Amino acid sequence: MATRIGRILGWMVPLAASVLSACGGGSGSSANQVVSSSSSSSNSSGSSSSSGSHNFSGGGANVVQLVVGPGPTSGSSFNTPTASVTVCVPGTSNCMTIGNLLVDTGSPGLRLMASVLGGFALPTQSDPSGNGNLIVECLPFADGYTWGPIATADISIGGEKASSVPINIIDDTNSLEPAAPSSCTNSGMETNLSSISALGANGVLGVGLFSYDCGSYCTLPTNQQTDGYLYYSCSSSSCTQTAEPLADQVINPVVLFGQDNNGVILQLPAIPVGGQTTDTGYLVFGIGTESNNALGNATVLTTSSSGYITTMFNGQTLSSSFLDSGSNGLFFADSAIPICSGGSSSGVANFYCPTNSPLSLMATNQGQNGNTTPVSFEIVNLNDLNQTYFAVNVGGPITGITGLGVSDFFDFGVPFFYGRTVFTAIDGAAAGGFTGPYYAY
Repeated sequence: MATRIGRILGWMVPLAASVLSACGGGSGSSANQVVSSSSSSSNSSGSSSSSGSHNFSGGGANVVQLVVGPGPTSGSSFNTPTASVTVCVPGTSNCMTIGNLLVDTGSPGLRLMASVLGGFALPTQSDPSGNGNLIVECLPFADGYTWGPIATADISIGGEKASSVPINIIDDTNSLEPAAPSSCTNSGMETNLSSISALGANGVLGVGLFSYDCGSYCTLPTNQQTDGYLYYSCSSSSCTQTAEPLADQVINPVVLFGQDNNGVILQLPAIPVGGQTTDTGYLVFGIGTESNNALGNATVLTTSSSGYITTMFNGQTLSSSFLDSGSNGLFFADSAIPICSGGSSSGVANFYCPTNSPLSLMATNQGQNGNTTPVSFEIVNLNDLNQTYFAVNVGGPITGITGLGVSDFFDFGVPFFYGRTVFTAIDGAAAGGFTGPYYAY
C-alpha cells in the first residue's frame, strides 16, 4: 500500500484554541470536480460499531455528501474525507465550485490551493495600515507549513451560506506574494506543504471545535507574540510579522451560517476490516438545530479549553487526545506493535505493520465532564492492504510528531469515524443542551 509523506499536520498555533489538523489524500478526478463515488459495502463488518439512529440519506439543506476516495492526486494516499464548496466574489454571482476539499474536524477555516482556483480572483486582504501590503499567513503544522495570502469570499456548502468569509489561499503556484520568510520556514517545520500532492487535497475545509485559526494571541502586538507568528504584512519583496484582528482572521465558516452554526456531524458507514475502495457518508451542519441533527443517545465528551479529551489506553492516561477527521490513521504510542519497514521518503514508517493482522485493540475515552465511552478498533498491516482501497483501518506511532507541543495524546483519525456518527460542537456554542467545545458519538 503506497502512502504519502506526512501523516498528521497538527496546528502549532501558540496559545490558540485550535488543536490539530492533518491531511488525507488521493487521486484520480479532475481537480475542480466533486468526487461522486459510492460505498461498495457500506455496512460490512468494520472496526467500529454503528451509532444507530441517525440516517441522513433523506438530505436537507444542512446535509452534504462526504466521500472518502482517491481524491485529486496520484492515488498514493488514503482515508481522506472530502466535500465540495462554492466560493463567490463577495456580493456577486461570480462563483466557482471546488471539490476534493479535506473535511477536517481538527482545524478551523477554509483553505484553497491557488492552482485549483486558476484565474478565479478573490479579493485579497490588505494591511489596514495603508502601506499597500497584503496580509499573508504562515500556518505551521507538525510536519511542515503552508504559506499564502488571506482573501475574502462568500461561501455556499449545500444549502448553507456565509458572506464575506476570511479564507486562506495556499500559494502552490509561488506567484502570489514573496517567499515565506525565515521566521516561518525555520520554525522547526521546514517542509513546505503548499501543494496538492503534499496535502493530498485541493484544500482544507476546517470545521473543528474553534472559531478562529489563532484567536486572541494573534491580536497582540508582535513583540508580545513570543511563541511564533502566523500573520504577516507583505510587500512585493518582503514580509514582516503583524497582528491580525479577530474579524480578519481565517474563520470556521460554520459559525457564520445563518443557522446550523454551532457545530457539525460526520457520519461514515462502517467498512470491512480489510478496507474498501471508497466510503460515502454525510457532513451535517448544526447540532440540535433541525429535526435531522439531534444528539439522540450520543455520549457527550466535553473537551479542555485546548480541545482535548483523555484516553486510557494500554496502561497510559493520555490527557491530550482528540478526534480528527484530518488525520489519515489512528496515531498512538505502542512499542509492542512493529512499525512498517521502509525509508522515510516512502511514508511507510509512519504506520504500524502488526504481525498478527488485523490487530484488535481497546481504549476508553473520557471527557472533562467525566463521561466515558469504550472504543474498539483494528489495525491492519499496511502491506496487506489492497492498493485500490482508499478507506482502510490503519494506525501509526507518534514518533516524530513534535509540533503539537504535547506527547500524551491519542489521535483518533479517520478510521475512528467509520461506522460512527460523530458530533463536533464549537467552543462557546449552545448545542443540543450542552455547550461546546465537545465531541459526542
